[in-house]
Amino acid sequence: MTQLLISVTSIEEAQIALENGADFIDLKDPAQGALGALPLVTISEIVSYVKVVSNSTRKLTSATIGDLPMKPQFIAEQVAQLAKTGVDIIKIGFFDDGENRLSDYESCLSALEPLVKSGLKLIAVLFAEYKYPFSLISSIKNAGFYGVMLDTAIKNGTTFLDYFTEEEFNKFSQNVRAHNLIFGLAGSLAIQHVAKVKEFNPSYMGFRGGVCVGNQRKFKLDSAKITAIRKLL
Repeated sequence: MTQLLISVTSIEEAQIALENGADFIDLKDPAQGALGALPLVTISEIVSYVKVVSNSTRKLTSATIGDLPMKPQFIAEQVAQLAKTGVDIIKIGFFDDGENRLSDYESCLSALEPLVKSGLKLIAVLFAEYKYPFSLISSIKNAGFYGVMLDTAIKNGTTFLDYFTEEEFNKFSQNVRAHNLIFGLAGSLAIQHVAKVKEFNPSYMGFRGGVCVGNQRKFKLDSAKITAIRKLL
């Protein structure tokens, strides 16, 4: 069954998400970019709150290190700092500045391997607008990552469905699944996309703007929208 991930910015939003059926509580700041990072103290507070209130039903938390360049040591340091908050899963955006090559991504993966071996669960966030080497998924798996998430870098209402033909996307998703990675889909998704996205059977579906007032990712969460999507999953 596809699970529901809701991105939140505060304890108050985490409460709304949990009360309306979220399986994952994702922590990020929409005002700071596609994968904008919240302050570490805020992340720690939300993580502690979710652990207490979800108790026996134990909901997972995830958080992003932010929209950062692919600089191996810098990314590794940011992941290590974020891990101190106790968040369950750390998301790392594989951004493309127009010059990145497979070797740049692999250098970052190599720098993160020691952290993976220490027990951290990492998810590589890829972006629908970019073209990645087909072998990158294999490299992500070999580095010990927990999963892959497909998102959008530009938040203008387009989704991954606008960047792939169905054949192209099936090839991509099959590649992820063949490596036994958790597979998430997100990026300007709203209730009207749920039925189509479910056909691809992702591990989870992520929402922010589509569950906010006015479908604006920087606005407050709309509990009714979360409930409606939950019923469709």
